[in-house]
Amino acid sequence: MIKQILSKDVRDYVKVNPKSVLLDVRTEEEWNIDGKPDGEKILLKTHFLTIQFADKTFNQNFIEDFKKLNIDKDHEILTMCMGGVRSQSTAELLTKEGYNCINISDGFLGNAENLGWKKSGLPSK
Repeated sequence: MIKQILSKDVRDYVKVNPKSVLLDVRTEEEWNIDGKPDGEKILLKTHFLTIQFADKTFNQNFIEDFKKLNIDKDHEILTMCMGGVRSQSTAELLTKEGYNCINISDGFLGNAENLGWKKSGLPSK
């Protein structure tokens, strides 16, 4: 079972879990149109790696590319996408690889229930 966290709680979570990193798995198009989280401003090292391309095909090199990021397995990886679905799949996939993941369940733009990173006032660029 993957742990869940809301965007509005990320800032406080990082304060007590300094070995956390953020992994945004949206597409390059989404980063360009909607913006990117600026996790560095809340002391959250941030990585960007697409898990699913704009045409909905899966990034076949995702695990290989992820390992090139050199994130230690003792770090908690906060996964994020637009609304929490792709990031949940990412968290499940990386957990099978031995990583400790937490899904940001409302993503960057939010969903029907919650605001998301951008509207929660977290730093974005």
